Amino acid sequence: MNLTERFLKYVSFDTQSSEESETTPSTDKQWNLARYLQRELTDLGFEEVELDEHGYLYASLPSNLDKEVPTIGFIAHMDTSPDCSGKDVHPRIVEHYDGTDIVLSEGIVTSPKKFPELLDHIGEDLIVTDGTTLLGADDKAGIAEIVSACVWLMEHPEVKHGKIRVGFNPDEEIGMGASKFNVEKFGCAFAYTMDGSEVGEIEFENFNAASAKITVNGCSVHPGYAKGKMINAGRVAAELVGLLPVGETPERTEGYEGFFHLIGINGNCEKATLSFIIRDHDRQCFEERKVRMQKVVDTINERYGDGVAVLQLRDQYYNMREKVEPMMYIIDIAEQAIRQAGMEPKIRAIRGGTDGAQLSFKGLPCPNIFAGGLNFHGPHEFCPVQSLEKGMMTVVNICRIVAETL
Repeated sequence: MNLTERFLKYVSFDTQSSEESETTPSTDKQWNLARYLQRELTDLGFEEVELDEHGYLYASLPSNLDKEVPTIGFIAHMDTSPDCSGKDVHPRIVEHYDGTDIVLSEGIVTSPKKFPELLDHIGEDLIVTDGTTLLGADDKAGIAEIVSACVWLMEHPEVKHGKIRVGFNPDEEIGMGASKFNVEKFGCAFAYTMDGSEVGEIEFENFNAASAKITVNGCSVHPGYAKGKMINAGRVAAELVGLLPVGETPERTEGYEGFFHLIGINGNCEKATLSFIIRDHDRQCFEERKVRMQKVVDTINERYGDGVAVLQLRDQYYNMREKVEPMMYIIDIAEQAIRQAGMEPKIRAIRGGTDGAQLSFKGLPCPNIFAGGLNFHGPHEFCPVQSLEKGMMTVVNICRIVAETL
């Protein structure tokens, strides 16, 4: 099975995670891919293949060196986003893309007018969807690249490498991918998540992140006799949103700018609930955003009475930069590996999160490297075959460079 075939096999599994679940994995269907990978890795000759009770899969490729070098790891997640269906994915390959519109299905077109990144891949072979599902390159591209790189190393024993650990986890898309990852069992000096986007990218900065859930408790009475009595929770919820800065939302920010993002609102006169995520690269600004959210809730309670608005605030992850900076040589290794695979490295800050952020704070420094897919989480997602190949060779190169230099 070659790299592209492996990727296409992985995307045939529906592994959508769910924010509504309290189990790990959050959906039973993630077990299907996990068990398939367990069998595949065993059949391929990996050692220490273990699928734990939480759906985390670990395996090893033993060293072929006669000296000790640090054990390194490569990590990717098995789940796909709850934002778009991952069931019955029907990919196809657009060979030698010519820069024109790609008709996915009747009425659904991926156009470079809307997605100009397509033009960076003219002449390449693009794996696309049929317009009804996401593709799943986030992050099955990463899994395929890691597995295929290890197979390549098995087939090329003349290329020396130390012990390599691989880890595939559930639930990254709901922010829980690293929550039960066993860093001690993984046993690596450092690792890389293969979970980025465009080729050449290296990311070791990400948002500090928190979730905010606000319950608005209203008072419902007959509208004809409501004066001085009714508290319309739905209206109060809308008022609460209006107290947050209009310009600090995802659609109006970029680069290192943080935001408040309303991801869900539901309610009626009696009760309303609002869900937000809070993001900022700067830790102090992040803390100030949480304070501001509390002040907004306090303002509502001053207007309508104590307990009308109740805030539940939970930190999700932090900026990994502070954990990676003392070990910047692992970024240097990734840059060298990317250049040797024929690309120019692009160091960027993630406007999002990654399992690597949580893992870094659990004691495993873990920057993020491109996996090659684009337009994640929707039907316009695509992945160039050539990007998969470059991702695979980047993994190979990292393993070789570590063996030669550390």
